[in-house]
Amino acid sequence: MGWVTGVSVYVVVWWVVLFAVLPWGVRTPEAPEPGMADSAPVRPRILLKFAVTSLVAGIVWLGIYGLVVSDLISFREMAKSL
Repeated sequence: MGWVTGVSVYVVVWWVVLFAVLPWGVRTPEAPEPGMADSAPVRPRILLKFAVTSLVAGIVWLGIYGLVVSDLISFREMAKSL
C-alpha cells in the first residue's frame, strides 16, 4: 500500500467513524430558545468527538494496513479472478 492509498483509506475510514461517533452523548435542551432547532444539542463536544474519531480510525486503519501487507487475503488474486 503506497502512502497516497494509505492516506485515502484513512480519510474514508475517518469519515465513516465520524458519522458513527457524532450521535454519542447528544442531549437536546428541555426548552429550546426561540429560533433554535429542537434537535440542536446542548453541548456537542465536537473536539472530543474528533479526537475519538481519529483514534478509532487509526486503529481501524492499522487493521486494514496489516491485512493488506500480510497477504492473508490477497486482493490482487481476487481482482485477477474477476
